[in-house]
Amino acid sequence: MNVFGNLHSVGLALALTALLIFGIPGGGKLKPLGWWTTLFVAMLAGSAYKAAGGLFGIVPDFIGSLIAYVLGFWKGATLSALAVVLLIVLLWKKMTTAQVAVVALVFFYVVAGAGGNWSYISNAIETGRVGLQ
Repeated sequence: MNVFGNLHSVGLALALTALLIFGIPGGGKLKPLGWWTTLFVAMLAGSAYKAAGGLFGIVPDFIGSLIAYVLGFWKGATLSALAVVLLIVLLWKKMTTAQVAVVALVFFYVVAGAGGNWSYISNAIETGRVGLQ
């Protein structure tokens, strides 16, 4: 059964962006998004942005530039080290769910390029996204 038809990657990116924008503060019939839900939706949104390209390509391009700057600033730092630092920030820094969404978007791009077990998760999200096109 197909309720909404084909979303494709752009439609999914739009839907997940709307969910983050309106779901984090809440105020409607449903409760605001929780921490873990926000983290998961932000990771899916990052994958959808990467797949959608166009206007949504601004997010991956900006994050890629930010990562390149950070790694260039700290000589010898790797994507794996940056992934661990971001994970520590996500798990131990007290943040609002909006801040979690932003850090999770950055975290997704870092772990996707870092390799290891985290890349399996991000690759699975990416593989799931490819089926939407």
